[in-house]
Amino acid sequence: MSVDLTKLRNIGIAAHIDAGKTTTTERILYYTGRTHRMGEVDDGTTTTDFDEQEQKRGITIYSAAVTCPWRDYTINLIDTPGHVDFTAEVERSLRVLDGAVAVFDAKEGVEPQSETVWKQCDRYHVPRLCFINKMDKLGADFVRSFESIRDRLPHSRPVALQIPIGAGPDFKGLVDLVTMRAVYYEASELGSKFREEDIPADMVDDVAHWRQALIEAAAEASEALMDRFLADEPIDEAEVRRAVRAGAVRGAIHPVFCGSALKYVGVQRMLDGVCEYLPSPLDVPPVTADDAHRPGKRLTLETDPHGPLAALVFKVVAEKPVDLHFLRIYSGTLKAGTKVLNATTGQKEAVTRLFRMFARRRDQIDAAGAGDIVAAVGLRETITGHTLCDARRPVILESIQFPDTVISVSIEPKSSKDRDKLMVALKALERQDPTVRVAANPDTGQTLLSGMGELHLEVLVERLSREMHVAVNVGQPRVSYRETVTAAGEGEGRFIRQTSGRDHYAVVRIRVEPFTREGESSGFAIDNEVPADVLPAELRAAIEAGIKEAAQSGVLGGYPLVDWQATVIGADVHETDSTEVAFENAARMAFDEAVRQASPRLLEPIMSVEVVTPEDYFGAIVNDLNSRRAVIQHTAARGSDRLITAEVPLREMFGYVTRLRTLSSGRATSSMTPARYAAVPEAEARQLVG
Repeated sequence: MSVDLTKLRNIGIAAHIDAGKTTTTERILYYTGRTHRMGEVDDGTTTTDFDEQEQKRGITIYSAAVTCPWRDYTINLIDTPGHVDFTAEVERSLRVLDGAVAVFDAKEGVEPQSETVWKQCDRYHVPRLCFINKMDKLGADFVRSFESIRDRLPHSRPVALQIPIGAGPDFKGLVDLVTMRAVYYEASELGSKFREEDIPADMVDDVAHWRQALIEAAAEASEALMDRFLADEPIDEAEVRRAVRAGAVRGAIHPVFCGSALKYVGVQRMLDGVCEYLPSPLDVPPVTADDAHRPGKRLTLETDPHGPLAALVFKVVAEKPVDLHFLRIYSGTLKAGTKVLNATTGQKEAVTRLFRMFARRRDQIDAAGAGDIVAAVGLRETITGHTLCDARRPVILESIQFPDTVISVSIEPKSSKDRDKLMVALKALERQDPTVRVAANPDTGQTLLSGMGELHLEVLVERLSREMHVAVNVGQPRVSYRETVTAAGEGEGRFIRQTSGRDHYAVVRIRVEPFTREGESSGFAIDNEVPADVLPAELRAAIEAGIKEAAQSGVLGGYPLVDWQATVIGADVHETDSTEVAFENAARMAFDEAVRQASPRLLEPIMSVEVVTPEDYFGAIVNDLNSRRAVIQHTAARGSDRLITAEVPLREMFGYVTRLRTLSSGRATSSMTPARYAAVPEAEARQLVG
């Protein structure tokens, strides 16, 4: 069945943990008729948190896709995790979505993961609307939450389309600033029925203030409306809606809704806002892709179901006998039972079946067209970030960039006969989660499992035991350090020897210095000053490969090198004995020597930590943070609580949640997100690298 693209919305629900994303999703599924009973997070009965660990922990771990109808629209909705350890699930979802709903706790306002999600939306140019949830919560404050969106989130332009009637226990409903009517929901009818009334008399002045702000924002988004606004002419409801939509689709306006998903208030109006103000696949700019046959050539892909196929795989679920692949189709039509080209690998793959997903349930379909999000089985060598396309027009879509791991544990099977079984299971985890890394420690021979945080590793280990039936012994968590250079250094590598009856000759000279690129704060670069007539292309490629391999294990503790710039400043080539193998090895040796001469430093991950605590425990918590080498950046009042923002080295934060619970009698909460890498103090660096 073909989908009317103008009536299709691909959206994600994203926010900080405990802001109410999954409860909001449950209400959406109920009101759209996809479920007949609303699940509850506390009961472990929600539709999208169907994994056993999600139900046990009461959090979302994996992004879940559902398709549901609303009015005459079709909504592909992805519920994403709120915990920072699972931010990769948000990253890959936002890469393929056209819009997002950012959910905020009305008491807490903007929280650390809210900022992370907002920046991810900015990176992928995803228009979004805001839903200030939990207006029924004690301490809820719409104005403060609204101001936190405006003040704390980069490039934000919040515009209220609703304001609440009351707050906390006195929360009764909302005022729609577009229709200028008060709306009250019937809790006894689970919010499926509501009534509209005149605006309460004691709110008239407040409503007038917010309405004026809405009209001004709408006028700024529309030239025609601005002329009428300046002429002080009346502006009708339809004009306001058109202007807000135009601004929202461009990302110049972020419409703000409010309510309480738990108490069945405001979700339907927010759904109306999704359809009315967020873009369809036709409203977003066409994507561009690399021409696989002509490097450097960029192609524009229109959202056309009749065009050549181009689809991006954004998620893999490792299953037996075959994996399930989630993909967004950007051009053309994908049919079940056909073969496609994986342009990233150059291999042909079979798509045996296609599904429209409803969390755990799968509805089989025959085909899906441009703009749609579906799942497929049959792909064998395809992983997250790969492009599937028509073999007659091979293109490569921009892949997905995931953050580096920050923590690892050693892992081994409890029974030696399970060693092969463990490696198969770890490879499945790597296929499914791009932020999982499995590697051998070259010094100890141990297998290291790396991830985004303690909870992430805990979940992975539990999956090994519960799903993959491999019992394992796990070592203590260890930090994933990095190395960098702080000065310029030069080195020479000479690979002149005979191996396997063949003479090899290569001499390479390299200069290494800190990475400096205008407009960029991190990365790496490789330049070559040797003339092309002296150094052929295949030897240049070999040198580059040797440099990149050497950078994966620095010179201090074997940690990856970051933020470096290498320049090949010389090379000696033998007329007959120079080989690619020789130049790769010589480059590796030269790079290592240059790094040793470039004042290498050890770097450690620094975490941004936010603690909310009752006043009584403030002093003890600050003292404890200081003992962990914290830099306290900010303290403020948040209602009756105190907010502490600090930067702390990750290695000092192991077990912090338990310690915080002890210090505050269980009343303080904390969140932690990666901030940056910073140099390890000299004394501690000496202990770490010997």
